[in-house]
Amino acid sequence: MKGSKLAVTVDIEDWYHVPAVTGSSFSQYKDVEEFFDNWSGRYDYLSKPTHRTLDMLDELDVKATFFIVADIVDNYPGLVEEIAYRGHEIGCHGMHHECAIHPETKEPLYSKDEYKQLIKQAKRKLEKATGKEIIGFRAPGAYIGGWVLDVLEELGFKYDSSVAKNSLYNKTDSDLDGVGSEPYFPEKGKLVPGTERGLIEYPWPYWKVGPVMVPTAGGPMVRLLGKTIVMSGIKQSLKRGDSVFYFHPLDIAREDFPKVGNSKKRPMYWMFKGKVAEKRVRSILSKLGNKRYSTLSEM
Repeated sequence: MKGSKLAVTVDIEDWYHVPAVTGSSFSQYKDVEEFFDNWSGRYDYLSKPTHRTLDMLDELDVKATFFIVADIVDNYPGLVEEIAYRGHEIGCHGMHHECAIHPETKEPLYSKDEYKQLIKQAKRKLEKATGKEIIGFRAPGAYIGGWVLDVLEELGFKYDSSVAKNSLYNKTDSDLDGVGSEPYFPEKGKLVPGTERGLIEYPWPYWKVGPVMVPTAGGPMVRLLGKTIVMSGIKQSLKRGDSVFYFHPLDIAREDFPKVGNSKKRPMYWMFKGKVAEKRVRSILSKLGNKRYSTLSEM
């Protein structure tokens, strides 16, 4: 654990970006464009908790990597620019938070060329808004395939942070043999460790209890498992090497989100968000001391 760093990361997406509403094979709407074509109500539940997140990180003197869905630039004027102005690193979280692979079959939902053009557009949009090169990526929904990493490398990305090896789920197109919680260079076309290349993977932490690996990167796990289990996994993973923690401003949002289509079938998903989740995030970020924290580009 001594000397290992923990990258604090924040995923910037709104309630309608989640797979139950848009961007996946089981969404209510095909994509964000279709959502906006049909939605006439309020959509911004993101700005307030994002500003509260920024204030919290300032208070704790922590700089983070913000993985941002690129269409936030268009629909939330000034928000991406504010995050960059506050001194945080900006990474890409897709164009519209679209899944690259089918959540069930894990087959590609785009051709390699289609996906390359989409992420190229997202990268440029974020770079134009921030005036800085975008070198980091996190797959929307953490649905990732080895071919996606090849696309990212071709576009000039230097790292990805999407792979979550654990015993509860696998959102990748690989069996993840040889993958742990420490950073590694993925084999070309795959997600398993290979030889050195131009892109590095920062996988998520887990808490190993006997043969079981409990995912403890943060996000929904902060809400559903609580801070003790999440912190146990982070501390254990730091003994193996550098690791990551993430959360969403939506996790600490005070307001209830609209119930749309398939999101009604997940009544437990947003339990323990708001004040409870914010208290847990604050507690986790206060455990190690800010000298242990890092952005991903500084790892």
